[in-house]
Amino acid sequence: MAEAVTEEVDRFERCSVQATRRGDPMIGSAFPADRLLLVEQPGPWGRTGLLASRFDGAVAHLLVARLEARGIRVVAIRRPGRHQPDGPRRWAAVDCRPGRERVIWGRFDDDRQLLDVDVPGVLNAPGTGGATEPLYLVCAHGTHDACCAIRGRPVAGQLLERRPGRVWECSHVGGDRFAANLLVLPAGLLYGRVQPEDAGRLVELTDAGRVDAVALRGRVGFPPAEQAALQLAHRESPDAGWREVTVQAVDRRIEERVVVTLSVAGTPMVVAVDVRRADPAWLTCQASAPGRALVYRPSVLAE
Repeated sequence: MAEAVTEEVDRFERCSVQATRRGDPMIGSAFPADRLLLVEQPGPWGRTGLLASRFDGAVAHLLVARLEARGIRVVAIRRPGRHQPDGPRRWAAVDCRPGRERVIWGRFDDDRQLLDVDVPGVLNAPGTGGATEPLYLVCAHGTHDACCAIRGRPVAGQLLERRPGRVWECSHVGGDRFAANLLVLPAGLLYGRVQPEDAGRLVELTDAGRVDAVALRGRVGFPPAEQAALQLAHRESPDAGWREVTVQAVDRRIEERVVVTLSVAGTPMVVAVDVRRADPAWLTCQASAPGRALVYRPSVLAE
């Protein structure tokens, strides 16, 4: 009887609390899209973010379907607090592809205007420039998972004090149980389990072009095994900047072990990433059944 009661209590604990207690590994869990469209949409978001907000629903569905078909992720953003934009709202096309990292901003008055934004064209056009200074997006999408709002908003507030104008709350970025989740753009570095007291250290590392390997979930746009290899490289070589660690080759001939060859500040590193399925667990606060996440465990084969 005691065991049954414990299981029932555990089920209704927040997913981030359960995941931290279990020690769920975060590495390799960043989303696969390497280009994004950020859409400023103040006010409340429903579970599906921009699709369930005050943004025109028909336009949102068409926009998301069109861009996701091209591998581009649409993310709703809003300023922390109860900020309401004065005048046109902002959109941003973001490129996280290695060597092409940049953010290009635009403005819109009417939701339908976003259907005319050619995101790949904007990012691929020569001579369009774009910003490279870091943006900080903190998932605060509480209707998707309460952990994101409870843990995300205090982190956003601390970052805002240090980097005003460059901090946004954002819709779901995956990995609710790793809240607070912080996405640094255009580098595409996704951090998890960020605490408010981590804000100062993270912005200093970011300004220096470096990475917090302990908090790193992965770099968006890369497959999970490559993300895990990159995380290990940053852990082994903490002084190497995120631009200095690159994937050179990948061997997937063995399904349960991916071998990734990296260049770390010009030095080769070969990493083996073992892949396994974790035990069943409640992975989100709103899950209807336990799930089994994939776990990636990297180790250095040769340097």
